[in-house]
Parts: sequence; C-alpha cells; structure tokens
Amino acid sequence: QVQLVESGGGLVQPGGSLRLSCAASGSIFRLYVMGWYRQAPGKERELVASITNSGSTNYANSVKGRFTISRDNAKNTGYLQMNDLKPEDTALYYCTAGRVQLGSSWGQGTQVTVSS
Repeated sequence: QVQLVESGGGLVQPGGSLRLSCAASGSIFRLYVMGWYRQAPGKERELVASITNSGSTNYANSVKGRFTISRDNAKNTGYLQMNDLKPEDTALYYCTAGRVQLGSSWGQGTQVTVSS
C-alpha cells in the first residue's frame, strides 16, 4: 500500500487552469492504477479520471476535453491538469490508487474552488 499526498488546489476564476499533483510513497506506485475523485458539498463522491500503470486513461463525461490525467512513475507522482474550469468543478479532489483497482489508498484531499 502507498501513501498519497495531494497538492495544487486553490481558487481560480472560471475559464482558468490548475494542475493537481499526487505524490506517492515508494516506487511500487509504478505498478498501481491511480485516479482522481471529487466531492462537492451535498453531493456524492464521483470519479473524475483514472490511469492504469500502462497509461490507459478514462474520464468522466463532464470533464472530457478539459482535464488530462497523467503520471510520472520515475517521480512516483500523478497529475490532473484541469483547463477551462467551471464553477461546477468546485469540489474537494482526492487522489486514490490501488494495485488492482482504485481505492486501496487515499490522499487527504485538496480543495478546488472555481469562482469569480
């Protein structure tokens, strides 16, 4: 199991961009599938994007074309590049990873607020 620490959240205006980072402990991260979930107040947690250890990606329909998930296994770090942000993207974003499926390890979350 790996430990995950997110960073990169903040306040941004609509149309702006942010890049979230997820730093993992240990080189075993390269074997893990990883992903990003988000949870807005009063809503259920939803999967935003995921990436396998070989680089295959999957996105929620609401973020396709705007968000890009990537990973740098040499740095044990995953990323979520978020462009053209909308107020409805406001949420607490969580990084997660697992050897076979997401959910074995979770970060503490990083807040993203999109507001003018």
